[in-house]
Amino acid sequence: MTDPTPAPDELPEPARTGLRTTVRWLQRVVVAVVGAALGVLLLGRVDAPIGPFDATVAFTPAVGGGAELEIPPLGALSVDAYDGPLRLDVQLRRVDQLRAQALATDPGQLDGVVDRVSADLRDAVTELAWRTAAAGLGGAALFSLVALRRRREPLIAVGLSTALLAGTAGLGAATWRPEALSQPTYTGLLVNANSLIGSAQDIVARYDAYRASLEDLVANVSTLYSAVSTLPDPTGTGDGVTLLHVSDIHLNPAGADLIGQVVTQFDVDGVLDTGDVVDWGSPVENQTFGWIGDLGVPYVYIRGNHDSAVTAAAVAAQPNAVVLDDTATTIDGIEVVGAPDPRFTPDKDATGGTQSLEETGQELVDHIGTLDDPPAIAMVHDPKQAPPLDGVVDLVLAGHTHERDVSVLDDGTRLMVEGSTGGAGLRGLQGEDPTPLSCTVLYLDPAGELTAYDEITLGGLGQSEVMIQRTYVDPLPTGDDGGDGGGDDGGGDDGDQRPTEGPALPTG
Repeated sequence: MTDPTPAPDELPEPARTGLRTTVRWLQRVVVAVVGAALGVLLLGRVDAPIGPFDATVAFTPAVGGGAELEIPPLGALSVDAYDGPLRLDVQLRRVDQLRAQALATDPGQLDGVVDRVSADLRDAVTELAWRTAAAGLGGAALFSLVALRRRREPLIAVGLSTALLAGTAGLGAATWRPEALSQPTYTGLLVNANSLIGSAQDIVARYDAYRASLEDLVANVSTLYSAVSTLPDPTGTGDGVTLLHVSDIHLNPAGADLIGQVVTQFDVDGVLDTGDVVDWGSPVENQTFGWIGDLGVPYVYIRGNHDSAVTAAAVAAQPNAVVLDDTATTIDGIEVVGAPDPRFTPDKDATGGTQSLEETGQELVDHIGTLDDPPAIAMVHDPKQAPPLDGVVDLVLAGHTHERDVSVLDDGTRLMVEGSTGGAGLRGLQGEDPTPLSCTVLYLDPAGELTAYDEITLGGLGQSEVMIQRTYVDPLPTGDDGGDGGGDDGGGDDGDQRPTEGPALPTG
């Protein structure tokens, strides 16, 4: 049999002294760790600007270390960048309006935004490290004084917590893994970030090829015009008015190139834009409208659901531009009225309490009632604004759907919905078949009656054709409610149009 383990008070004096010393130091270590942890939890954080964001940067006790970026309410991303008992937490609390506006209104700042964010984060972490160290030392000293109630204990706790913090920093430095920064783990709504980033990179790569091919296609519009110009005069009088209908450019510079080429080659008297000239209505987008002023012809525009009031003001600032908002203007004797889309899609908070689309169409009808004579053309962004205008004007132009369509409403008004002159912007490259660029040249007689139109279509990515199709328009019989289908299938339902398909020009 073995002898029973002696009780502490039965141990020899040296053994009892050693045991008491060990227990005391264990108490001191536990107290120092708890005190330092409490100090870090309470005071180990700083509020700092990081680029356009106001952020909170903090060290949080956690097993395994690493870093986490929180983006409320979207979620967070975690990076296993180092080991240790403290995790670096960065929470983006809000966007500072002044810094964000400065960044948006000065595109030159975008070039250095990554360096700016890196510098801000480095400064914030440096300040946090010093504050965390002070909080840890102070917390350990104060907690040891309260828990152990001996004068020299705070000094011992400061020494222990200094060693603890130094060891934590050393462990973090020794296990630093910069390659982990490119392999974050996403939570919340950000779990789709990998696929979204991949799609964006793919779109940008495809856009490079897309823009290169479109440059060739746009240049060949002049070749096609040479063929179309041999067709009979659409007005039959030689003194008609030629207008270009465009819509949904969505900030695509190729769409602007196309408009400039058509205006020049077709000797266009004015451009009618039924909205969505940009994607977000932001100030930085609105600095891109110089091409409008370079056209040299009147540019009549109504706001789409992607265009802000700031966008409309930026268009109106161009010397040749007119923005219609339940108002009218005249181009070479042709009176045009227009109403904007009441919605602003990029700002979800701005859509509440807005008018319905049909109500805005009715308001435009009310304005027409104040005019001496009915206008020749009404412009709306969404086709759903058109029904109240049926029978009030002969021709309504719209966009929004990104699909070209021509129809005749019940009371004889012709509704022409344009596709997307900008190929729906970068979003048009997401699918298997990118959205083509399209616009329509309208030929009107001096009285404002539509006599013919040319539908111009440029193929999307991977397609090598640009096509112009001429359609002649006969006056609609009274009460005719048929749809003409835009001539895409060789004829309309009501038989009042004689489409003549122009040449299709392939490019290499």
